[in-house]
Amino acid sequence: MSNKNKKRDGIVFSTEPDFEYQGFEESGEETLEPEQQKLRVMLERKGRGGKDVTIVHNFIGSQDDKEELTKKLKTTCGTGGSAKDGEIVIQGDQRDKVVKYLLDKGYKHTKRGN
Repeated sequence: MSNKNKKRDGIVFSTEPDFEYQGFEESGEETLEPEQQKLRVMLERKGRGGKDVTIVHNFIGSQDDKEELTKKLKTTCGTGGSAKDGEIVIQGDQRDKVVKYLLDKGYKHTKRGN
Protein backbone atom coordinates (compact mmCIF):
# COMPACT_ATOMS: atom_id res chain seq x y z
CA MET A 1 0.00 0.00 0.00
CA SER A 2 1.48 3.33 -0.96
CA ASN A 3 1.64 6.31 1.36
CA LYS A 4 -0.45 8.31 -1.14
CA ASN A 5 -3.53 6.29 -0.22
CA LYS A 6 -3.22 6.83 3.54
CA LYS A 7 -5.15 9.56 5.26
CA ARG A 8 -2.71 11.29 7.59
CA ASP A 9 -5.19 13.16 9.81
CA GLY A 10 -3.08 16.31 9.98
CA ILE A 11 0.30 14.63 10.55
CA VAL A 12 2.77 15.98 8.01
CA PHE A 13 6.22 15.36 9.45
CA SER A 14 7.82 13.94 12.59
CA THR A 15 11.30 14.60 13.94
CA GLU A 16 11.27 11.22 15.68
CA PRO A 17 13.74 8.99 13.76
CA ASP A 18 11.79 5.79 14.53
CA PHE A 19 8.34 7.30 14.00
CA GLU A 20 5.86 5.12 12.17
CA TYR A 21 2.41 6.48 11.46
CA GLN A 22 -0.21 4.35 13.22
CA GLY A 23 -3.30 6.06 11.85
CA PHE A 24 -6.73 6.27 13.31
CA GLU A 25 -9.30 3.54 13.02
CA GLU A 26 -12.32 4.62 11.04
CA SER A 27 -15.20 4.84 13.45
CA GLY A 28 -17.98 3.95 11.05
CA GLU A 29 -21.20 2.68 12.44
CA GLU A 30 -22.03 -0.95 12.00
CA THR A 31 -24.69 -1.31 9.35
CA LEU A 32 -28.00 -2.69 10.56
CA GLU A 33 -29.67 -5.46 8.60
CA PRO A 34 -32.32 -4.24 6.12
CA GLU A 35 -35.20 -5.61 8.21
CA GLN A 36 -33.97 -3.59 11.23
CA GLN A 37 -33.70 -0.27 9.36
CA LYS A 38 -36.54 2.23 9.79
CA LEU A 39 -36.14 4.36 6.68
CA ARG A 40 -38.29 7.35 5.78
CA VAL A 41 -38.58 8.45 2.15
CA MET A 42 -39.62 12.07 1.63
CA LEU A 43 -39.84 14.73 -1.07
CA GLU A 44 -38.01 17.99 -0.47
CA ARG A 45 -38.01 21.26 -2.44
CA LYS A 46 -36.65 23.88 -0.04
CA GLY A 47 -33.20 25.24 -0.70
CA ARG A 48 -32.81 23.35 -3.95
CA GLY A 49 -33.62 26.03 -6.50
CA GLY A 50 -37.18 24.79 -6.98
CA LYS A 51 -35.99 21.29 -7.93
CA ASP A 52 -37.54 18.21 -6.33
CA VAL A 53 -35.33 15.68 -4.59
CA THR A 54 -36.21 12.44 -2.85
CA ILE A 55 -34.56 12.08 0.56
CA VAL A 56 -34.03 8.78 2.40
CA HIS A 57 -33.64 9.47 6.15
CA ASN A 58 -32.51 7.29 9.07
CA PHE A 59 -30.07 4.90 7.33
CA ILE A 60 -27.88 3.45 10.08
CA GLY A 61 -24.58 2.13 8.86
CA SER A 62 -21.18 2.81 7.42
CA GLN A 63 -20.58 5.48 4.78
CA ASP A 64 -19.51 2.75 2.33
CA ASP A 65 -22.80 0.88 2.75
CA LYS A 66 -24.76 4.13 2.42
CA GLU A 67 -22.91 4.97 -0.80
CA GLU A 68 -23.55 1.47 -2.15
CA LEU A 69 -27.29 1.79 -1.46
CA THR A 70 -27.24 5.26 -3.06
CA LYS A 71 -25.62 3.83 -6.18
CA LYS A 72 -28.26 1.10 -6.45
CA LEU A 73 -31.10 3.61 -5.95
CA LYS A 74 -29.66 5.94 -8.60
CA THR A 75 -29.46 3.03 -11.06
CA THR A 76 -33.01 1.91 -10.24
CA CYS A 77 -34.40 5.42 -10.71
CA GLY A 78 -32.21 6.28 -13.70
CA THR A 79 -31.14 9.57 -12.17
CA GLY A 80 -28.39 11.24 -10.14
CA GLY A 81 -28.00 11.53 -6.41
CA SER A 82 -25.59 11.47 -3.49
CA ALA A 83 -25.02 10.25 0.05
CA LYS A 84 -24.15 13.15 2.33
CA ASP A 85 -25.04 14.74 5.65
CA GLY A 86 -26.54 11.49 6.92
CA GLU A 87 -29.06 11.28 4.08
CA ILE A 88 -29.43 9.68 0.70
CA VAL A 89 -30.49 12.26 -1.90
CA ILE A 90 -31.99 11.15 -5.24
CA GLN A 91 -32.84 13.74 -7.91
CA GLY A 92 -36.52 14.20 -8.77
CA ASP A 93 -39.71 12.84 -7.24
CA GLN A 94 -38.71 9.17 -7.10
CA ARG A 95 -40.54 8.23 -3.88
CA ASP A 96 -42.57 5.38 -5.39
CA LYS A 97 -39.55 3.76 -7.08
CA VAL A 98 -37.35 4.18 -4.00
CA VAL A 99 -39.93 2.71 -1.60
CA LYS A 100 -40.63 -0.21 -3.95
CA TYR A 101 -36.89 -0.95 -4.29
CA LEU A 102 -36.30 -0.77 -0.53
CA LEU A 103 -39.25 -3.03 0.26
CA ASP A 104 -38.13 -5.53 -2.40
CA LYS A 105 -34.66 -5.62 -0.79
CA GLY A 106 -36.01 -6.41 2.68
CA TYR A 107 -36.25 -2.97 4.30
CA LYS A 108 -39.48 -3.87 6.14
CA HIS A 109 -40.11 -0.64 8.09
CA THR A 110 -39.78 1.76 5.16
CA LYS A 111 -42.42 4.48 4.97
CA ARG A 112 -43.19 7.11 2.39
CA GLY A 113 -43.62 10.69 3.58
CA ASN A 114 -45.01 13.78 1.86
